[in-house]
Amino acid sequence: MIDTRDAYLTATAAIVGGTGPIGVDAERASGFTYSQRAYLIQIYRRGAGTFLFDPPAIGDFHEMHEALIDEEWILHAASQDLACLREVGLDPARIFDTELAARLLGMPRVGLGTVVEELLGVHLAKEHSAANWSTRPLPEAWLVYGALDVELLPDLRDRMVEMLATDQKSVIAEQEFQAVLNREAKPPLAEPWRRLSGVHSLRAQRNLAVARELWLARDRLAQDIDVSPGRLVPDASLLAAARALPTTRQGLAELREFSGRASRSELDRWWAAIQAGLVSTDLPSLRPSGDALPPPRAWADRNPEADLRFKAARAALAEISEEFLIPLENLVTPEYVRRMAWAPPESISSGSVGETLAALGARAWQIELTSQRIADAFVDIHQASEVATEADS
Repeated sequence: MIDTRDAYLTATAAIVGGTGPIGVDAERASGFTYSQRAYLIQIYRRGAGTFLFDPPAIGDFHEMHEALIDEEWILHAASQDLACLREVGLDPARIFDTELAARLLGMPRVGLGTVVEELLGVHLAKEHSAANWSTRPLPEAWLVYGALDVELLPDLRDRMVEMLATDQKSVIAEQEFQAVLNREAKPPLAEPWRRLSGVHSLRAQRNLAVARELWLARDRLAQDIDVSPGRLVPDASLLAAARALPTTRQGLAELREFSGRASRSELDRWWAAIQAGLVSTDLPSLRPSGDALPPPRAWADRNPEADLRFKAARAALAEISEEFLIPLENLVTPEYVRRMAWAPPESISSGSVGETLAALGARAWQIELTSQRIADAFVDIHQASEVATEADS
């Protein structure tokens, strides 16, 4: 593994001397650490070889970024790795995403191992995919695993380029790859503590206030020591304490469901959080704030026409999905369809639906394939509603 600046600069020069697109992957320690930083970056280029970099030891990768900015980078599920690559200064201008290409090609399973085996006939062992990559030193077997994740990416990319051309999906793929690069990071949640699994089961504001304070206390500790919050105290334990509302420190200690590696060693911290929640005058609302739509299962009662529009649009999109062998979620973002069904354009037409989709963020190819069919579905529902209203009157 390359873990010094000198070795990194030498490797960068070697990669620049290679040919063709560059296979890139990054390994994080999700589920083990608080941060989502890269703990291993793997790069392969024909004519140069495979290089395994230790990002925490190297620090900034701007020299590599500047040297390779004009080259195509190959990643599998690029949206998962771009943030941690950008964190160290690696920000590609052009990518080929093999996972996304597999989706557009209609492949039923799109994991790297499955795709490589189906298209290249090579079996990749994936036993270390969920490993704690912050471990130092990294075991030799893990390094071999990391190297294999990138060494076949150029061959896989070449095969997929041919398949996309055969299916007349090359332009679609280019637009999707660019959309991945252009996608802005999601803004921080106004109330991140509501991500606490099961928090919706709490029915009183005081219980929610305690859950909030416990979540915030755990999050601060997890960030300070760079440990995944759930490894300190599980969500279920925080929820049990918020539901029980213990009135003493001893009562919290005796709560059987309150467990985890830091449940006892940090008991004073959790008790202080519970006390803060018990006396807080800033009580959270029972429902989260924001412009989130109600779940579609509730639409039939809350907005029956929207429910009919949504179901009709979904049926039309399912036909297109089957015709072009593109998954529904890639054909058009489901949230866009829900928002249009809930609040459709004032005058429904292919043009107005297309404009709405574009404003939401849909790509040109998505609009071209779906806008007319969605508009037709909405018009059919509107006409059926008018007929029903006339019959009732």
